[in-house]
Amino acid sequence: MKRLMIADGSDVVRKVGRKILSELGFQVADASTGREALVLCERELPDFLIVDAAMDDALDLISNVRALPNGKDVRIYYCVIEAELKVMMAGKRAGANDFLLKPFDRQILTATFGDKAMAA
Repeated sequence: MKRLMIADGSDVVRKVGRKILSELGFQVADASTGREALVLCERELPDFLIVDAAMDDALDLISNVRALPNGKDVRIYYCVIEAELKVMMAGKRAGANDFLLKPFDRQILTATFGDKAMAA
């Protein structure tokens, strides 16, 4: 089972994301701050990490995860409210692989992650 972590300051976003992604077959962890997420990643790296761009320490979280042993193997999705080039490029420079538009829903998460939960 693939591991996925949601790092987002919103309790609602984490709860909804956890429910949907668990139903898709992921083992889901969540964190409300970048610091909390980094501590969890230091214990056990997820296969996928969703990072909310609105968190104060979002970019630090991405670069710190990349610096961990095997951190380059984590697929990081930078979650943005709108497709603003400046914000997206900052995420990309920090080490994000891809982007998710927020608010996400079941359809978006299924389209993005549906075929990845059980993939070897």
